[in-house]
Formats: sequence, structure tokens, C-alpha cells
Amino acid sequence: MASLRYESQVRNPLVTGTKDYHQITEDIVRPIESKASTLWKIGFAISLLFLGFGVYSVYREVTYGIGEWNLNKTIGWGWDITNFVWWVGIGHAGTLISAILLLFRQGWRTGVNRAAEAMTIFAVMCAGQFPIFHMGRVWMAFFVLPYPNTRGPLWVNFNSPLLWDVFAISTYFTVSLLFWYCGLLPDLATIRDRAKEKWRKHMYGVLAFGWTGSTKHWQRHEALSLVLAGLSTPLVLSVHTIVSFDFATSVIPGWHTTIFPPYFVAGAIFSGFAMVQTLLIITRKVLALEDYITMEHIEVMNKVIVLTGSIVGIAYITELFISWYGQNPYEAAAFKNRWDLSTPYGWSYWLMMSCNVIAPQFFWFRKLRRNLLFTFFMSIIVNVGMWFERFVIIVTSIYRDYIPSSWSTYYAPTIWEVGFYMGTFGLFFTCYFLFSKFFPVIAIAEIKHILKKNGESFKDNMEKEESESVEAFANEYAHH
Repeated sequence: MASLRYESQVRNPLVTGTKDYHQITEDIVRPIESKASTLWKIGFAISLLFLGFGVYSVYREVTYGIGEWNLNKTIGWGWDITNFVWWVGIGHAGTLISAILLLFRQGWRTGVNRAAEAMTIFAVMCAGQFPIFHMGRVWMAFFVLPYPNTRGPLWVNFNSPLLWDVFAISTYFTVSLLFWYCGLLPDLATIRDRAKEKWRKHMYGVLAFGWTGSTKHWQRHEALSLVLAGLSTPLVLSVHTIVSFDFATSVIPGWHTTIFPPYFVAGAIFSGFAMVQTLLIITRKVLALEDYITMEHIEVMNKVIVLTGSIVGIAYITELFISWYGQNPYEAAAFKNRWDLSTPYGWSYWLMMSCNVIAPQFFWFRKLRRNLLFTFFMSIIVNVGMWFERFVIIVTSIYRDYIPSSWSTYYAPTIWEVGFYMGTFGLFFTCYFLFSKFFPVIAIAEIKHILKKNGESFKDNMEKEESESVEAFANEYAHH
């Protein structure tokens, strides 16, 4: 019985097929060393088109002013801040998968963490643009920076939650970037050592920071990963909490509720995991990485989606209860404007409820959790629903405020608002395509680390050894 291992046989393998260390390196580095596929080129070209349209839309707004957007005297936050909060939410799954699951030693994170970390960085880059261009006179942005000056203190409204956003999101971006790059170092050295072209060897040599794979390097790498994971974990909670304060600290009906911080964090993880699913289902197919991003990974992430979706559903119901229990006529009117189908935006509330609360409940069924097509469809549905959640919170709360004379009839975005949003998709996917071509989408070193515990062939050998061990023990017992 001495050969029995402690690894559970109930769990499915996280690396399928008969893989050894060399084969893992070959499979993951192949897309980097080979020429770009036709699918990659088409996707990259479409991303650049979207990015170009976004750049032109921003040019229109900067040149002609914020009047290019369809904002009015009540709706000062339209698509712009909706998209900002949505992109910040998308960036949450990467740090959660990387940092929190690393601290809890969850093996299933290794197949998906690299792509999720990259997604976090690109999503935060997209999010940061919206508040900057929402200033209108973007060339005056330096007024928010604390540099020595002759005009007195520049931070005259230091208590504003909008300023807290600047600190929270810039810190989050910096730590996420360090965490992602730190994990890349061993893999960059692997690509450097395999490189045949001179430019490739030089580029990856510079990026690898002289990594040799010595014991000292691995010790420092492990220590740094744990420190950054420890820093990142409270950031996952704080960043979207602070974003929620943009709303919760105001006096707008429908916003000033103490449930916003946990409700926004759960919603961010919900939408972030959905975006990870969308990207990884495409990535595993295009780059032929089905043996490393397995159905086990997809099923576990679907479990997180159904959990966070249920938390979000409870938050929606709690909001309605608070509105009824508080007996504030303005609050009651704000929520009636949301859920009443006879109001201009009633349809958006019920679309949000259907996508975020009802749809994820299908993942209670194991067969659907392990269905690739259904998962891909649901991942898009969830992110559509989460975009409408932010739209509902912002637009339906402020298009009818305290004074009926200032009520807006209906808010619809202009082509330049839509173009700006499309442009951020272009930026996001352009960055992701470049990342998938020049960097390993899966952490080679970490996959090798879990291979002998979670690889399919090793699990099969383990089962065989265990059955032989039990049989030998039984024979010996019978002989005695």
C-alpha cells in the first residue's frame, strides 16, 4: 500500500493525452515559432479596423467637444461611464484566478491563468480611457496630477470617489502587470533558448532578464509570486468597491445603497469569468490547445459563474426590498422607472435580469456545464447582461431626477459613442492577438509542475499501480 498517492481519482485530469515535459514545450511554443495562421490574420485585421474606427470617434469628440455624444442636462454619464465600469469588471477574473487561487493552491488555475492575467491588463487599459476622454478638454488632464505648481493645491476635491478610482485602478494595473510579467520569465527564457533567428533570440533574451533556471532564481520567483498574490488579493475586492462608491456616495435615487460594494465585486467576477470563457474557448480551438485547456477547466469556471450569478441575483432582489422598506418616494420612483415595462427603459431591466440571473441557472446541470457551444453562448449572454446592468444603474437613475421639468425623454447614443466603445474592443483584441502570437498563452513551467499529479497518463499509471498494490496486499493477506 506504500505506493498509494493522496491525489483524488474522482477529479478529471487537467492535462489530457500522453504528455511529457518536452511535448508540453513543443505544443505551447508552436504558435509562437510557426507562421501566423489565416484565422489569426483575419482576426487581427478585424481588430485593427475596429481600433481605427475608435480612434476616429475619439478624434471627433476631442476636436468638436463632448457635444458629439448624446449627453444632456440630466444624463451626464451615458455610455461612457457605463463602458468604463464594464471594462473594469472584465479585468477582475484575471487577478482572481492568478492571485487568490495561487494562495489556495488550486491546480486548475494553471491552464487558464496566463490568458486571464493578460486579459486583465488589456481590459484595464480599455477602461482607463473613458474617464480621461469624458473630461472633454482632455489637454487639461494634467490638473489632476499632484505636481509642484504656482496655482495652489490642484486636488481641490480630494474626497471625490472619482479620484479614488485613479489610485485604485492605477495600483491594480501596476500589480497585475508585475504579476503577469513575473510569471512569464521562465517561459521567455525557454523561448530564448529554443530561438533560431537572431532577432528572436535577442528580443526574448532581453525580456527574460537573464533567467537561467537556477535554484536561486526559482526560490526568488516563488517568493515574489506569493508577495504579489498577497498584494493582489485585497485589490480584487477594493477596486470594484471603490468604483461602486462613484455611485453609492451620491444622493441620486437608486444609487445610495450600502449593498453596492459587495454587489459590484460579485458582478465583476461574474463578468470577468464569462470573458475568460469566451477567449479561452476560441484560443484552445485556434491554437490547438485542447489538451491543456480541458473540459475540467471550463466546468470549474462555469461553477464560479453560477455562484456569482446567484449572488448578483440576490443583490438585485435586496435592492428592491431596500427600496420598498425604506419608504422613500424618490427611491421607489427610481426603481419603478427600472422594472416597469411601461417606462422607456423597462425593457433593459428585464433583459439584465434574464441574462444575469435566469440564464446562468442552466449551469446547475453538469451536461450543460461541459457543453462547449452552450458555454460559449452563455459567456456572451452574461457579458451582455452585465453591460445592461451598468446601463440600467446609470441611465435609468438619472434620466428622471427630482425635478420633472428637467426629465429627459429618452437617451440613445450617437455613432461616435458607439464607435469609441467598438474602438476599445479593437484595442483589446489587437493586444490579445499580439500576445497570443509572441507570448505563450499557457504557463509552460506551471503546467509541467502539475503534470505528474494531474496529467491523464500519470493518473492512469497511478490507478494501475494502486490496483496492483491492492491486489498484492490481498494476495499476501490470503496467503497468511
